[in-house]
Amino acid sequence: MSRDLLAKIQSPADLKGLDGSQLEALASEMREELVSVVNHRPAHFASNLGVVELCLALHLTFDFSKDRLIWDTGHQIYPHKLITGRANSLNTIRTKGGLMGYPNPAESDYDLFMTGHAGCAPSTALGLKAGDNLIGHPERHSVAVIGDGAFPSGIVFEALNNATGPTGKNFLVVLNDNKMSICPPVGGLAYYLDKTRMAPAYGQWNKRMKKLLPAIPLVGAQSEKWYQQFKDAIKASFHGGMLFEDLGFIYIGPIDGHDIKTLRRYLEKVKAMEGPVLLHVLTDKGRGFAAAEKDPVRYHAPAPFESGENGIIPLTKSSSKAYTDAMSAALYNAMKKDSKIAVLTAAMCEGNKLQKIRETFPKQFFDTGICESHAVAFAGGMAKAGARPVVDIYSTFLQRSFDQIFQEVSLQNLPVVFTLDRAGLVGADGPTHHGTYDIAYMRMFPNMAVMAPGDERDVAPMLDFALHRDGPTSIRYPKANLEAIERDPQPIELGQAEILEWETDGMLLACGTLVTTCLHAAERLRIEYGLRVGVVNARFVKPLDRPTMLKAIEECGFVLTVEEGCLMGGFGSAVLEAANDAGLNTSHVRRLGLPDSFVLHAEREEQLAEVGLDVDGITAAAIDLARTIGLVPAASDTFATGSSLAG
Repeated sequence: MSRDLLAKIQSPADLKGLDGSQLEALASEMREELVSVVNHRPAHFASNLGVVELCLALHLTFDFSKDRLIWDTGHQIYPHKLITGRANSLNTIRTKGGLMGYPNPAESDYDLFMTGHAGCAPSTALGLKAGDNLIGHPERHSVAVIGDGAFPSGIVFEALNNATGPTGKNFLVVLNDNKMSICPPVGGLAYYLDKTRMAPAYGQWNKRMKKLLPAIPLVGAQSEKWYQQFKDAIKASFHGGMLFEDLGFIYIGPIDGHDIKTLRRYLEKVKAMEGPVLLHVLTDKGRGFAAAEKDPVRYHAPAPFESGENGIIPLTKSSSKAYTDAMSAALYNAMKKDSKIAVLTAAMCEGNKLQKIRETFPKQFFDTGICESHAVAFAGGMAKAGARPVVDIYSTFLQRSFDQIFQEVSLQNLPVVFTLDRAGLVGADGPTHHGTYDIAYMRMFPNMAVMAPGDERDVAPMLDFALHRDGPTSIRYPKANLEAIERDPQPIELGQAEILEWETDGMLLACGTLVTTCLHAAERLRIEYGLRVGVVNARFVKPLDRPTMLKAIEECGFVLTVEEGCLMGGFGSAVLEAANDAGLNTSHVRRLGLPDSFVLHAEREEQLAEVGLDVDGITAAAIDLARTIGLVPAASDTFATGSSLAG
C-alpha cells in the first residue's frame, strides 16, 4: 500500500503545496489507510470513507489552528486525524492507550470537543463563535459538519434558530448528506432533503435570472424587490433550501461532496460571506469501497475483514449471543402475544437487533431518528392511550431524554418500559458511550422500578414483569456475551432479590450481570483463603430488597456491593441509604463500581480489570476488607490490590 503523500502530511499546512492530482492521490491513500485499519479491528468505516474529500477541502480553505471545526457525530473523525499529525498512530485506534475513535482534545489541538452524541455540533460551534467574538477574535470562522441522520435532532434546530444576528457571522454549517445515519434516516426532514437533492436546477435558474435582470423593464429597488419575490416563489417550487433560508441562513447547494475542486470553490465563496451559511454537500457513505457503498449499514462499524476473490471475508466469526440478542428475542415473543406492545428506538434498529421486529411488526415499531427526547415523550402519549410502549435505547443516549423521563413518564406514572442496552462499560467506543449513570438517574424518579438481570435467564421474565406492571420500569443490560447460572431461577417479584449462596464470612451483593463474576470470586475466596462468601443477585435497585440487604449487613463479617455503574447514587449507595435508615453499622461495608472519572477506550475486559470489576479485582477487594476486620491475617495475604473502592 502506497503512503508516499500521506507520510508527508504532518499538519494541514502540508496540504497547501499539493496540486489537484496530488490531492486526488492523497484521498486514495487515505482510503487505503482506513481499509487497513478495519483489516485488523472493528472500527467506524463507511462514514469515514464518505468524508475524505470534504475533510481535505475544509482544511485547505480554513486554518483550523485558529478557526474552529466540530465534527458531528465524531465517528467520522478518522480522515481528520490522518492529516492532523496522527497518521502513524491510526493503527492504534480504539485500543487501550491508542487513539480514540472520536475527537479527543488530549490528542490534538485540532480536536476541540470529545463528541460522540449526535446533533450537538451546531450548538457548540455557534458557542465557539460567540466566545471568540467576546474575547476579541471575531475574524475566526466556526464550522460544524453534521450528517443528515443527526440533523433532525431537536438541539440542531435550537442552534439554527439562535444563529441570527452578529453571532452568526463567519458561522458555517456543512450538511453532510449521505442519505444515512447508522441506519437510513426517517421522518419528514429526510423527505424534505430527498426533494432538496433534486433541486440543483434552481441554482442554474438563479444564475440565468441574475444575468437577465438588467433587461427587465423595472428599475432600482422595485426591480430587486420583484426579483426576490419571484425568486422565493420559484425556489419554493423547487423545494431547494427554503426551510433553512426561512431560518435566516444563506443556503447553498446541494453540491458534490467528492469533487475537491468544487468543494474548495464553494467553501471559498462561503468563507467570504457574512453568514450564517448552510452548505449542503452530497456524499456517498462508504465511498471508494464497493461493499461499503452497497451496504453502508453493515459496514458502519464492521468486524475485521479482508478482501478476497469471492468478496469480503470476515476474519473473525462469533457465534456467541449477547444480552442485546436476548432482549430483542424477548421483545419479539412478547409482541407476538400482545398487539398493544410497541417498540420505539432512536436510529439504533441495527445496534439493538430490532430488524426482525421492524419487519414482522411494522405497525408496532417506531424509529424516531436521533431524537431521544421525542421518543420518550412519544412513548408517554402511547402509554396514556392504552398501548404498552418499550423504549429501546442505549443507556448513554437515553440520558438525552432525562426531562421527558421525569415529566412525561414518571410524573404521570405511565407504564413505559425502558430497555437500556450498553449499560456499563462498552469497550472501544469509550467514555462517550459507556452506560455509566442510568442506575443513578433512574432510581431518583418516583414511581420508577429499576431492574438489572443477573444472567440470561432473568431477561425474558424481567421484560414480562415490566410489561404487566402499572408504572414505569427500567431494565439495564451490558454489551456482553450471554451467561447463564445453573439454578432454578426464582420468579421475578417486585423488590425481591435472588439469594444464590448465603454465607456469613462475607457477602457479595451483585447488581446486574457481574453476578457470575462474583460467583467465580466467591469460589476463589473459598479455595485460596478459606473464606465462605455468599452471593446475592440483587435484580432490583428500586424498590430495593431491604430485608435481604439489611440481613447481610447484620449477619455477615463483611459486605461488598458490586455494580457496573457509577458509585455515586448507584446500587451500593441505595444499600448504604437503607442501612443508614435502619440505624445499622456499615463500617464493614464497601462499594465496588465505576470510579468518579472517565474510563478510556480499551477492550471491555481490560476496562473491567482497570476498575477492579473482574474476578481478580473483586477477590482483592474482599481480601482487603476481610483483613481489616480480622478474618484474614495480614501476613498471609500476598494478593495485589488496586480495585475501585469507595467507603
